Amino acid sequence: MIQSLSSRAVLGSVLGLLLVTGAYAHHGWSWAEADQIELSGTIREISMAPPHPTLRVETKNDGLWLVELGNPRLTERSGFVEGVAKVGDPIVALGNRSLDRAEKRMKAVRITVAGKVYDIYPERIQTN
Repeated sequence: MIQSLSSRAVLGSVLGLLLVTGAYAHHGWSWAEADQIELSGTIREISMAPPHPTLRVETKNDGLWLVELGNPRLTERSGFVEGVAKVGDPIVALGNRSLDRAEKRMKAVRITVAGKVYDIYPERIQTN
């Protein structure tokens, strides 16, 4: 009985650690560069679906980018909700690009759509 309990405890601990590690990897910023870049283009696709709303942004010189926003609640608190932007709107995204330079992906801290500013992660915005 004691061996059965300790086996379950070990298995439970390992599963818990895997879940926590997976959540951290998904929600962390370790995949992104520390410096922020500005990306200007046109919205080609909008998804407000969990786990993170995303935009597909076409730039003039660099093609199509995936711009990740915050979780749905965080994105909503910034004022960026379904219907405030549409495909074809101009956008400027400030954020952290993927460490993998072959990947056109950014985690946005601020977006400006048709002149309206949405601070997704105001505490992370780097100002010079």
